[in-house]
Amino acid sequence: MTSQPTLPARRLLLRNARVAPMTTGGTETQLAQIATEGDTITAVGPDVQLEGAETFDCQGRLVTPGLIDCHTHLVYGGDRAREFELRLEGASYEEIAKAGGGILSTVSHTRAASEDALYAQALPRLQAFLAEGVTTLEIKSGYGLDIETELKMLRVARRLGRDHPVTITTTFLGAHALPPEYKDRADDYIDLVAGPMMQAVADEGLADAVDVFCEGIGFTPDQTRRVFAAAKAHNLPVKIHAEQLSNLSGAHLAAAEFQALSADHLEHLDEAGVKAMKAAGTVAVLLPGAFYFLRDTQLPPLDLLRQHDVPMAVATDCNPGSSPMNSLVLAINMACTLFRLTPSEALLGVTRHAAQALGLADRGQIAPGQRADLAVWDLEDPAQLGYRFGINPLWKRIWNGNL
Repeated sequence: MTSQPTLPARRLLLRNARVAPMTTGGTETQLAQIATEGDTITAVGPDVQLEGAETFDCQGRLVTPGLIDCHTHLVYGGDRAREFELRLEGASYEEIAKAGGGILSTVSHTRAASEDALYAQALPRLQAFLAEGVTTLEIKSGYGLDIETELKMLRVARRLGRDHPVTITTTFLGAHALPPEYKDRADDYIDLVAGPMMQAVADEGLADAVDVFCEGIGFTPDQTRRVFAAAKAHNLPVKIHAEQLSNLSGAHLAAAEFQALSADHLEHLDEAGVKAMKAAGTVAVLLPGAFYFLRDTQLPPLDLLRQHDVPMAVATDCNPGSSPMNSLVLAINMACTLFRLTPSEALLGVTRHAAQALGLADRGQIAPGQRADLAVWDLEDPAQLGYRFGINPLWKRIWNGNL
């Protein structure tokens, strides 16, 4: 993970907090005090005291773990508003991609942009997330599709984490699309991704995980397997874009063969894939923003995921083509309204289960020993986070024990 900005160690005591600890499967709250020392929660309870601490009276406001967005493509160049118009005029996502638009349009803009330009474009998007209580955020590469630009994107992501009060995790997504110079030579491109490209990423320590877009307009299961085998050789965990547009059993492959941290999208996931994910402890990451923006009608198999007790995370999929969304709070509402998650499931999806999707056991819950990442909301009940949209109810954001 990205090294953090240096901030003074503080001792905080939040009084009269309506705490949603997210340590169980529900969103039960309790009126309590929360004590933090440095970057760690030290105590939670009705009678907690901390001598010499800075004290904040929450006056009954809701306190949740800091929000975690476990799937974003935050760093990219250019804009794809014109494709939005084309889709409204009848063109499909696949048609736009095959005509040289889609991901490849962003690739050309990202390749042309300097590192500083990409940083400047990404910063307002990051600031929007922080303003709504996000304390941990994943950023993928995947708009470079060559060694130089993939490294550039990951360096920008690391730099954002160094410069700002947020934890950034990075994911290498070189196998996002086939670049134009490799047209009709997908296997040769996978040789590059799994070989020199991943080696360069590993040499600079720029990735915390590896991802593949396993789809008809992406890469086959066999090609996915080759990338994941290379990731395993570099001791990098894997994630997968799978079953968004069709069922290639990518989630099953990632879970059963590589114990993937997460499988993401999953609209066409079948029961065999669900069972494999459960057995491997793979988190299902639901992306309602893409479902909404592409006007999809195929819902993820929520009943199967619940039946087999697969943890479900919720993320924005922030990207320029299929989910230009910079609000995880809105994603909570979309998860409830579009996917019919309960408010408890949605909040778990952006806290404890999102942390699990990133392989982070030290956050996503309010309990002693967890990171002091907290969001204080001008709300009384967790259900209000999923119910209200179009406003920002954040009162205070605490990251790493600092306001």
